[in-house]
Amino acid sequence: MSDTPLMPKATAVWLVDNTALTFSQIGDFCKLHTLEVKGIADGEVAVGIKGMDPIAANQITRDEIEAGEKDPSHKLQLAKSKIVVPVAAKRKGPKYTPVSRRQDRPDAISWLLRYHPELVDSQVMKLVGTTKTTINAIRDRTHWNSQNLKPVDPVTLGLCSQLELDLAVRKAAKRVEKAGGKLPDRTLMPAEETVPPPYAIADTPTEQVEEPAAPNVDEAFKDFKPEEAEPQVEEEADVDADSVFAKLKDLKTDTPAEE
Repeated sequence: MSDTPLMPKATAVWLVDNTALTFSQIGDFCKLHTLEVKGIADGEVAVGIKGMDPIAANQITRDEIEAGEKDPSHKLQLAKSKIVVPVAAKRKGPKYTPVSRRQDRPDAISWLLRYHPELVDSQVMKLVGTTKTTINAIRDRTHWNSQNLKPVDPVTLGLCSQLELDLAVRKAAKRVEKAGGKLPDRTLMPAEETVPPPYAIADTPTEQVEEPAAPNVDEAFKDFKPEEAEPQVEEEADVDADSVFAKLKDLKTDTPAEE
């Protein structure tokens, strides 16, 4: 049981308003600083917090408060709870896996059997929350979906944490070394073999295309000859209608009339 009352500030507010206890007694009981309790009394701290009666909440008895009021050196004690809260027993069996993740367990088991064969079945069961029957079916390739299984890291799938996986692998390695066995090769595998699409990352380097160099103007026009340039055609001037009719009028004037 905790040695701090429920809602300590609300309890301190009630004790300040309804008892003659000293600030130090209330602060020690509610695990608050004496100056904080003084601030509550001055209305500077815990503004708007409604006081909670610790007697009604079975946090302290009335006799204990009266004893503290009579003796300022008396240290208030929490009342012992009459309700015994049973300790939850540790659940045995496979690790619980959310429904949305259960379809990913066969892929995770396949990955663990392939890349960490030193793990015993009980460790695999604890990591991904499966059964020994499923592990044996995947190992013997008698699983109903064996053809479609793709080894995927259980950490990537969210079935276990990287710390849990590392601890299990380290424990299995110590057991194998103690028994005089040989650990599997730890050479890293290509990413596309351990992580399926769309998470796969190609290990082939991307070809880099060289950018073309900037053109050299002097080099481009070194063989250019001005005389070989095409002749430019002069554009015809715009025709003025008034000037045309004026010329026609002049021609008629200069021409002699027929006899």
